Amino acid sequence: MANATPIAGQPSGSSLTPTAEAPAGGFPLAGPSSHPDPRTHAYRQDLADVALAGTVIASHYAVPLTRHLCTSARLLEAPGADAVPLADLAAGAKLKILDISRGWAWGYAGGLVGYLPAEALCA
Repeated sequence: MANATPIAGQPSGSSLTPTAEAPAGGFPLAGPSSHPDPRTHAYRQDLADVALAGTVIASHYAVPLTRHLCTSARLLEAPGADAVPLADLAAGAKLKILDISRGWAWGYAGGLVGYLPAEALCA
């Protein structure tokens, strides 16, 4: 099988070859799927904590960076001053941050996942 097509996820030099053909209609997704609670597990469609790889599907996975708050801040459900508050965090609180963009940091603290103003983080 010199011209075998590699299996997805295998190195191109892999000697593994498929043992069966996919059904004509592909592999149907059926049955319930259970996702972890997004309020306590850091994942979105575009990004997830690397600890959740294999549990959730995301475009990218990241290792969270530990940061501290320089000033007190409110952890919010979404980016925006009018978002639902989740918790009030004191200056010095430790956070695990996965994303900082457009003035908002996304990550988790105290078991809750949310957003806070990026300016509240220590450099």
